[in-house]
Amino acid sequence: MKRATLIIFLLSFAYISYSQTDPKIYDIVNAVSAERIEKDITKLANFGTRHTLSDTISETRGIGAARRWIKKEFEKISKDCNNCLEVFYQRDLVKKGTNKRITKDVWVVNVVAIQRGTRNPNSFVAMSGDIDSRISDPNNYTDDAPGANDNATGMAGALEAARVLSKYKFENSIIYVGLSGEEQGLFGGKGLANYAKEKGWDIIGIMNNDMIGNITGVDGVIDNRTFRIFSEPTPPTETERQRRARRFYGGEVDGISRQLARYIYKTTKTYMPEMNPKMIYRLDRFGRGGHHRPFNDAGFAGIRIMEAHENYTQQHQDIRTENGIEYGDKLKFVNFGYAKKLTAVNAINLASIASAPLSPKNVGIGGIVEASAKFSWNKVDGAKGYKIYWRDTTSPTWDNFKYVENVTGAKLEGIVIDNFFFGVSSVGPNGHESIVSFPSIIIR
Repeated sequence: MKRATLIIFLLSFAYISYSQTDPKIYDIVNAVSAERIEKDITKLANFGTRHTLSDTISETRGIGAARRWIKKEFEKISKDCNNCLEVFYQRDLVKKGTNKRITKDVWVVNVVAIQRGTRNPNSFVAMSGDIDSRISDPNNYTDDAPGANDNATGMAGALEAARVLSKYKFENSIIYVGLSGEEQGLFGGKGLANYAKEKGWDIIGIMNNDMIGNITGVDGVIDNRTFRIFSEPTPPTETERQRRARRFYGGEVDGISRQLARYIYKTTKTYMPEMNPKMIYRLDRFGRGGHHRPFNDAGFAGIRIMEAHENYTQQHQDIRTENGIEYGDKLKFVNFGYAKKLTAVNAINLASIASAPLSPKNVGIGGIVEASAKFSWNKVDGAKGYKIYWRDTTSPTWDNFKYVENVTGAKLEGIVIDNFFFGVSSVGPNGHESIVSFPSIIIR
């Protein structure tokens, strides 16, 4: 057998041997309930308004009642799994005049539930939804703002993911969180990101869910299978030296958030092939923002999962009818089956990442003016082996890999470093693998 043919055969064998699926992930997909999600969205919408500056005393109206109910739901879930969740409020005082949308002093209160991992309890993958809502005037905190799609859907998704995944044990910790203050300036995300830094948490990544229930777009498209994954290309915290290095070594689209997006894309196509994940190479919608951004600002990987086709007549709108068009973010416009699908997308990615070893650190790459590419990395606790990935420089996804065991380095014979991008992931005995690490060290 010729050498080139042998290399292709061995790489193909590695692909077949180590591309396995986990039956429990299919069970997780099937366990997500559209009926429970509908019940939760209905409950949240019926609080009237969940504006960040709204009533905090009433038991039936306002953001105070909403967050107390969310906390009680997390506590119920925890009770059902033998107190497997740590449930608490995380809060920050935001002073009047911080921006034009903070018209009085307000406590921005997040509701957090942590499911601790068995091997890496201080390493976290997170799913977030937003508690707060608004209408046309961002400072109107008294009139009805049901926020059924934006963003009771994301909050209900986080609750449902907790119900399903709390039945399992994972190696890494999972955070389910309702964030407040999004519509007033992403304050809840900023508060939790700062809290994570203060506590020394290792945040593997956060999946921000903001509007996961609409299938009828303002563009006339009806689509209950496509969803968007927004991710920025490189971290805003990178140094000038790292930015200069990209000119020579590449990596313009290979930051930590982009690797998280690729992971979600791959997991979804593996376990929910009927879905159509669409990676958007942008931090968020054009000129707009979401609650993953504060985590990116703090140096953590974070992406936004949301519907593919928005309807602007139902976003940030006073409830009314004009020229035959019904405006407002009402329950009647939410597709609960679609919200179930996107909740399942989150749940299987939370489970997959939480079941995997941590990503390799200090990944090195070499092979300048050579016929082969070579790699090194630090040994990962709990990893059975590693996958060396490569792709065409124009490809959005990791398309090829070689699997290796019992090593902290390897060489790809006959693969010229100039023509591809590369990365390394760790693989556990259960077949789950980490998010890919892009090389950060040059081997001379």
